[in-house]
This record gives sequence, structure tokens and C-alpha cells, in this order.
Amino acid sequence: MIAQNFEYSSPTSLDEALRIVAGGNAKILAGGMSLIPLMKLRLAAPEHLVDLRQIPDLQGISEERGSIRIGAMTTHFQVESSALLRASCPLLAEAAAHIGDVQVRNMGTLGGSLAHADPAADYPASLFALEARVRLISASSDRTIALGDFLVDTFTTAAEAGEMIREVIVPVEEAGTGVSYQKLLQPASGFAIVGVAARIRKAGGKISMARVGVTGLGPMPYRAMTVENLLVGTAGSPEDIKKAASVAAAGVEANSDIHASAAYRARMAAVYAGRAIQAAVSRAA
Repeated sequence: MIAQNFEYSSPTSLDEALRIVAGGNAKILAGGMSLIPLMKLRLAAPEHLVDLRQIPDLQGISEERGSIRIGAMTTHFQVESSALLRASCPLLAEAAAHIGDVQVRNMGTLGGSLAHADPAADYPASLFALEARVRLISASSDRTIALGDFLVDTFTTAAEAGEMIREVIVPVEEAGTGVSYQKLLQPASGFAIVGVAARIRKAGGKISMARVGVTGLGPMPYRAMTVENLLVGTAGSPEDIKKAASVAAAGVEANSDIHASAAYRARMAAVYAGRAIQAAVSRAA
């Protein structure tokens, strides 16, 4: 099908873009990997599209005072291939490499993916494990919130009318931290049936820090704090990992669709949590 008629703007500065979206009626176009197919199917019919691809202030990856700032219009490929991220935040670069295919990674953006809030997207698992923050800006405001506060529900975020994602902020990883993202993918779409990200740090032979994020399992991604609590203080043995991973789906109403039943997803959450944690523990050592 063909999308309905719409007005199109391609601002070249951030101020210009913010003025256009201030009214709350315009829809932001980032990479277009999700929005354009929805428009062609007429599941979305925005009256006005604001294309952000010509705004340099929304692109790029930089380090500042122990944090890495990633512009909302930075593509998945740029995240995957960034020398800075590979050295200082390898978990996010690893997650980006799992997204879609080459075409999607070259067009899709970090900010666009987060704003779409697909419950099976790859980034949120790693961003939860990284305790990422999202910076939102409008013509009259500038605020930074935790990822858990930004993602509200399936395809729903805390962004208000006139706001857009300016950047995503993640920590510079400490030496000796092991990370891993493990994913059971849906072969046709590349989305995660279940995806688990793990960050593990050890001290004195024990796990001193554990962060685990899960995507694809339920109506929205989440941080698996029960798993983390079971890991901290242990040696990270296979038995320790198996016990902790077994509760990765605890308390979550798993999705059920043509690709996987709820029971299968819950079981795979434990399996892939175990794999991610084991790999992270090995890398931490």
C-alpha cells in the first residue's frame, strides 16, 4: 500500500526541529525502519513528518567525565563499529551487532529504536544492564531520566508532546567487568524472541556487581534484579549461575504468539540468561 499524504520537513538545526515539533502534531522520522512500514500499511498516518537526518547535533559518540554520550541519530552500525564503545562500553556495541541485517543497521538509529519502544528490540536489555539514562529535550525543557522511567509500556514512552530524544548516556566500563548479550532471534525479522544482557564484575574471587537486562519475554523489557541479587556474593560457579538464571522470568507475564508460547519464552529466558551470565563471568575473570 501507499502511505497517506503528509507534510515533510527536513530541518538542518536542532533549534529548527524543536520549533517544528513544539506544537505536538508532527511525527519524528529517524531511520524510518519502523515508521515507514507502518505508514505504508496505514497503521500510522501522521500529517507531518520531521526528518532529523540532517541535524549534526543529534549524531556522534563522545566521552565526557566517565560517561559516554550517544546522539539519538547515531546509527546501529556506528554503535556497533565505534572504537570508543568497543573499548569503553563493549556491551552496547555487541548488542548493536545483533540488530536486524546490514541494511537495517545502516539506516536505523539508537534514538529511533528507543522511541519506538518495541518490546522485542535488542537495545533495552543492554541499556538496562548499563543503567543507561535518556536525555529528552523540547523547545522549553531539557531533562534526563533513567531508562526504566522512559520505557512505560509496549510501544509507549514517557516522552511528552514536543519532546525528542537528544542522546543516550551510558557509563565507561570499569576494567575487569565482563559483559555479554545472548539472543534467541526470530529468523525472519531479526527481533528477539528472548534476549539477555549481563554485566558482571568480580573482586576477591566473588561477584561484586551483577546487572542483567531482559528483552522479548514480556510486554516490555526489564532489569532482572532477582537474578542479580542471587549472583552477588557468589563465586559465579555453574551451579550459582544456573540457580540465578532460573528466575529470569519470575513474575513476568510472558508473551505468547505464533513464534513462541509463553512457556517456551520463559524457559528460553532462563537458558539465555545462563549463557549471558556465564560468558560475562568468563570475560570478567
